[in-house]
Amino acid sequence: MVNAAAPAVYRFKLGAFEGTVISDGPLAVGEAKPELFGGMTKEAIDRELAANFLGSNLTLEQNVLLINTGDKLVLFDTGLGNAKGFGDKVGQLPANLKAAGVDPKDIDAVVVTHAHPDHCWGLMNGAGSHHFPNAQIFIAEADLKFWTDESKRGMPFIGSFIDPTRAALLPLRDRMVFVKDGQEILPGIHAIATPGHTVGHTSYMIASQGETLFNTADIVHHHVLVVQNPKVEFAFDTDPKQGAETRVRMLGTLAAQKTRILAYHFPWPGIGYVARRGDGFHYTPEPLKTVL
Repeated sequence: MVNAAAPAVYRFKLGAFEGTVISDGPLAVGEAKPELFGGMTKEAIDRELAANFLGSNLTLEQNVLLINTGDKLVLFDTGLGNAKGFGDKVGQLPANLKAAGVDPKDIDAVVVTHAHPDHCWGLMNGAGSHHFPNAQIFIAEADLKFWTDESKRGMPFIGSFIDPTRAALLPLRDRMVFVKDGQEILPGIHAIATPGHTVGHTSYMIASQGETLFNTADIVHHHVLVVQNPKVEFAFDTDPKQGAETRVRMLGTLAAQKTRILAYHFPWPGIGYVARRGDGFHYTPEPLKTVL
């Protein structure tokens, strides 16, 4: 008996680019309650989970995307680092990067889609050193300001994240480039403002040789409950109403254009497509490839 999972690394092609999805491990969210999915009853939540062979205790993946453009190694988000309190299986990014043959020193850019713990706390290692010592950091200025604001320490939910986020982001301030909506931050990588989950939440369209991949980040968390009910007001959104508006708009565009997506919290490795179904959408994962 091995009693250990294989390294969670998945490679795919995107035109001339090579993509790699690297897991930071599953997040234990807890029981799916109406308080988490505003607008849904407990009966509706349980019914949809059961219909999709899912239990009521939710687990969300952390699908960290690495893009090799041939010139740059670009990492999107960093996982939780050494943070505690999010389950005992998180913080796997360093080990899985090593299994993928990637040295953190070789990362040229880290793109922080937003400043939540599971996306930026892995920027620094446990000893207070830069985990990606040669990387430039791309982030929305609005998110940096919001999540490092000391005056928010007393706010419910948000307050407990302020000091750890300051510790993760502020030592890297001189390496940061602030992204703007529509900007091509690196060749083939365009920023798209998708606010609501956080004030500066940013998704990315990645394109090479006519092929595209939309990195949704956290516009949508659950591949069933939120995809099929996109108007729900998700409790972890800073502005749940704006988050729902952004979600409906973006999923509609992605479905209409049949755009391939990478969703950070969907079942591993989070690559697939969304299509319209009734008043909501349906997610279909892309078949996994064993040969590039």
